[in-house]
Amino acid sequence: MTIKAVVFDVGECLVDETREYGTWADWLGVPRHTFVAQFGAVIAQGRDYRETFQIFRPGFDLYEERDKRAAAGRPETFDEADLYPDVRPALARLRADGLWLAIAGNQTVRAGRILRELFTGDVDLIGTSDDWGASKPDPLFFERVAQVTPAEPRETLYVGDRLDNDVLPALAAGMRTALLRRGPWGWIQQHDPAADRSTLRIDSLAELPELITDLNAEAS
Repeated sequence: MTIKAVVFDVGECLVDETREYGTWADWLGVPRHTFVAQFGAVIAQGRDYRETFQIFRPGFDLYEERDKRAAAGRPETFDEADLYPDVRPALARLRADGLWLAIAGNQTVRAGRILRELFTGDVDLIGTSDDWGASKPDPLFFERVAQVTPAEPRETLYVGDRLDNDVLPALAAGMRTALLRRGPWGWIQQHDPAADRSTLRIDSLAELPELITDLNAEAS
């Protein structure tokens, strides 16, 4: 079956989260390099990245702290400057090739609004975990993706930087996948044997159009 739809994760796929995590280090009052080092250690140990906050502030509630940051005029945010440089060209090429495009990731309602402002007219749909009441890697999240995508799961390519949150649950949902090697998870998980299960392994979104064209040619 040919690929007719491409669905993108957000963090470290479209959005460089360097600035975001830097602001969290500032909020916690710890040096940024210290926060990043501990963040990487937590990921390398296969633990939930949110445990990083607990190390510096036991009892830390991420949702509560997000509200506090917003009230203090320091909300989590991202903008055009935080997009990876390959994002716009890749989306334009894929759309020109006639593919249906979506963005779907673990994001807040606020982040969803920002994404819709940034990508109006660039993609066909934007969905977030807060919109759907389900977060990756919950199978329900990928059921939601399948429900809103006008293609069969095997005709859908889910693109993400994580094995645990993106590739493996998307494969379990019957989709094909592209594992992107960038960001903390992309580099730390690259040698995991499970990475070989991904349909495609890429270092840039710029690689996608040609690779999808090749896959579709093989299937026709």
